[in-house]
Amino acid sequence: MGMFPGISSCLMPRPSTPARLSALLLCLATSSALAAPAVLLFPTLGRPDSVTLQGRVLADTPHGSTALTRNLRRLATANWKGARVELSFLGVSAHVTSGADGNFQVTLPAPADKPFPVGNHPAQASVPGASTQAPVEIIPDSAPFLVVSDFDDTLAISEVTQPDKLVTNALLRDADTQQVVSGMAGFYGCLGADATRVPAFALVSGSPVQFAPRVGAFLSRHGFPSGFGLYLRDLGPGTLSDYKQPIIRGLLQRFPHPVVLVGDSGEKDPEVYAQIRDEFPGRVRAIYIRDAGNSANATRFKDMLLFKDASTAAEHAARQGFARSECVSAAFAPVAPTQARDLP
Repeated sequence: MGMFPGISSCLMPRPSTPARLSALLLCLATSSALAAPAVLLFPTLGRPDSVTLQGRVLADTPHGSTALTRNLRRLATANWKGARVELSFLGVSAHVTSGADGNFQVTLPAPADKPFPVGNHPAQASVPGASTQAPVEIIPDSAPFLVVSDFDDTLAISEVTQPDKLVTNALLRDADTQQVVSGMAGFYGCLGADATRVPAFALVSGSPVQFAPRVGAFLSRHGFPSGFGLYLRDLGPGTLSDYKQPIIRGLLQRFPHPVVLVGDSGEKDPEVYAQIRDEFPGRVRAIYIRDAGNSANATRFKDMLLFKDASTAAEHAARQGFARSECVSAAFAPVAPTQARDLP
């Protein structure tokens, strides 16, 4: 018998792909599991005066022996309503009760005489039978700007515009096997005109909140800057569209910094970012759009940089003063061709 009873039987039928995936999710959601509860605490950005912590409590830990079973378990595991969640950050603590979808949120104010120190610090969350921690990046008002970035087809190859390939990348890949968009880690690593004053990063993505551990592991594996806040989609009828704008608005209202927006052309990033630029005059300093298809209509990209190669975006950012020229030159240095030699 496998580690998770019921999984092998869930994987047996092979109808058409959409029907099979629906059957798998239903089967995994209703099959018995031996795992303990789990609590997800999402990496976030904060300010010296307060931090808002968000997460979700799961009835079971979504283990699996393959990427497919892990990803399906992440999506299908039942949420825990009514769990008492204990949260703490740098000596400030609170408790909340998880909602019907397992979600929880609490804002922790810093003591009046002791602001939270700038930098990266761990926050803790626990429920009966499970605990976890997640990084919180405290951003100073002196940070040069905030980067709001998409994930799918901006940093990771997801092929959202091709449904069959999207299913493969979403369910059959994991943090260690999903392909990275070449050069994007180097581009992000060079942002900031001064290496001692680097920007903050917020990832706002349509990837489901259950994939937060996977997304965080992907960023770390591929050398993206540390300190990303992760703001993923809570899947449901109300988030089928227009789910990014409320999150980005909240970030811009919370953090007073100039903003650089980075996304791709595959779906609606250009339209979403243009809307944000109109709503916050003077705040958006640049918009970078990776060409991931659907790019024939040039009017979508008015006053944006549409790029195919990350080096193009990085070089533009350096010219605009958003990135360090010497860093860009080193990160995107031409690779010398291998000289052929006659075999002896």
